[in-house]
Amino acid sequence: MKSLGNILKIAREEKEMILRKVSAEVDIDQSLISKFEKNERKPTKEQLIRLAKFYNLSEKDLLINWYSEKIASELKYTQATSEILRVAEEKIKYYKSQENEK
Repeated sequence: MKSLGNILKIAREEKEMILRKVSAEVDIDQSLISKFEKNERKPTKEQLIRLAKFYNLSEKDLLINWYSEKIASELKYTQATSEILRVAEEKIKYYKSQENEK
């Protein structure tokens, strides 16, 4: 399973671009992009969308990876991970049903 950083680095390398050039194209600081690629920092959702468009990657797939890494990072030392995820899924369904009733 590839990390978000690995996906971004591979995409840049496949375009044969240096960080400075990517930075100029997507208007994200070069040092930040480097940290994203090294998994030292996570991009914001907006930054991730810009990178997805620039690299011609699936925005949906990158966002799934981004959200799942955020959740995994929060829950990695928790004992009741499966139960937490199950309850969260139920809450999401409930929230969506409430929105549909409006």
